[in-house]
Formats: sequence, C-alpha cells, structure tokens
Amino acid sequence: YDTAPVIWRRQIRVQTDGFVNLFGGKRQLFSVGGSAGERFLNINGAQIVQQIAVIGRSNVGKSSFINSLTNRKNLAKSSSTPGKTRLINFFSMTFDCNGEKYQARMVDLPGFGYAKVSKTEKYAWQKSLSEFITKRTAIRLFILLQDARHPNMQIDQEVKAYLESIKRGDQEILVIFTKGDKLNQKGRAALKKASPGAMVVSNLKKSGIAEATGKIFEKLFMKKCEDG
Repeated sequence: YDTAPVIWRRQIRVQTDGFVNLFGGKRQLFSVGGSAGERFLNINGAQIVQQIAVIGRSNVGKSSFINSLTNRKNLAKSSSTPGKTRLINFFSMTFDCNGEKYQARMVDLPGFGYAKVSKTEKYAWQKSLSEFITKRTAIRLFILLQDARHPNMQIDQEVKAYLESIKRGDQEILVIFTKGDKLNQKGRAALKKASPGAMVVSNLKKSGIAEATGKIFEKLFMKKCEDG
C-alpha cells in the first residue's frame, strides 16, 4: 500500500446497519448495528459520527465505487431496475492512517435519472430525499459521481448546483468521475476540457481509488495522512 489513507481490508469494520424507506408508511430509521460505546443513530436521527453522502445518476457505477472504496465485492448492491432503489443504506467505516483509526459513516443515496414512476411518486421521492440531506447535520461531505464519458450532462450539473445551494459552511462537495477505463483519447481530452484536474476512477481496474480515498479522508477529517 502507498501513503494514501487506505481503508484496510483486514481492519475495516463495514456493516449495513440501517435504512430509510422513501416510499409508503412511516419514514423511520431502523438501527440494527453498531458496537458498544458507539452511538451512531437513533430513531430520532441523532448523529455523532461524521458522514459521507454518495449520490449519482443511476448506472454511474455508484455501488461498484463503494465496493472498490471498501475492498468489498458485494457490500453495496445494485437494483436490477436502474433508478428503482428506494432505500438509503448506511455503512460504518474505519479509516486507518498509520495505525490511527478514524470512524466515519457512508450514506448510500438512491440513484437518480432513470426511474419509470409517476410524476406524483417521483415528486414524493425527491421531496423525501431533499428533506433527508438538508436536515442530516452529520453529513460533512457529498460525493457526486459522474460518468467520465459524459462530463457535461445537464442532470449532473443540476444536482451539483442544488448541492451547492444547500450545503452549509462545514460541508464540501467532491466530484469524482467513474468509468475512466472506458475513455478513449477523445474522451480524455473532452473530460480535461470540461473539468481540468478531474479526479477519475475505474472500478474495473481499481485505478484512482487510493487517490480518491486520500481526498475523502482529507476533506472529511481536514488533515492529510502522511507517510508514517
């Protein structure tokens, strides 16, 4: 491993420990995990551990990105129908920086853009999701995933503008481009022009994952993990 803050496979503590149903019934948070001495969540939404919210268009490779980041093959699962996922999943994470442990929680938000639902249902979904991310005070970092092959999609720009409009002073937005392995020379040039200095990852080849992890650690904990 290099000097980037890596989520070590043998040391990571990752578990699915709750979900929020965005449709039907009461929108409650069910906590079914967590270790002694750690209070991450309760039914009223109390939060202690800093959180990373991951958002992206359906089919952007969000589940694969989370699996690559955590070195787990099937931690985050994709819906068989893009855009139909209605749950917000939570994963407890431990970053190991030179033997020092840092706790965080990843919030896997439903993908957007492809759901074939009624306008009424889509509005209710968007309203619930908006309420969740604006009221969840523990979120410190929004990771917006975009397809490297399509860096100028209007829907991505709209989501980014929305996040910019609601983020607090203690929150940041990190844009990460996925599917870097699918870029040809023309595509790389287009991405460089659209987003100079873009952070690009390939979930297939695992390229850029260590760099992305380092940037996430830096923005979340406001420090770099230097070589110990």
